[in-house]
Amino acid sequence: MIPGGGQPNMQQLLKQAQKMQQDLAAAQQELAETEIEGTAGGGLVKATVTGAGELRGLVIDPKAVDPEDTETLADLVVAAVHNATASAQELQQNKLGPLAQGLGGIPGLPF
Repeated sequence: MIPGGGQPNMQQLLKQAQKMQQDLAAAQQELAETEIEGTAGGGLVKATVTGAGELRGLVIDPKAVDPEDTETLADLVVAAVHNATASAQELQQNKLGPLAQGLGGIPGLPF
């Protein structure tokens, strides 16, 4: 029982949960389709990830390629991917955070 009131309207709660689930699925789909770019080395290396964090592309400017120093190139690639992934995680939090919090208010859902 809910204090100060009767039993919650289960049908209303189920509809609310279903709508939030649909909103969450739509936000996840939007994230999967959104591309975010991260760069390193002043733009010498560019990584593109989806809002879900999937690496989609990597562009390396020929100026960044030094056969004598592949370690620096590897560091630039890691930095660009990290930059893009951090932006994707921020986008995820902005898109999914409010939806997950909304689902947390529904009894019986594990949020």
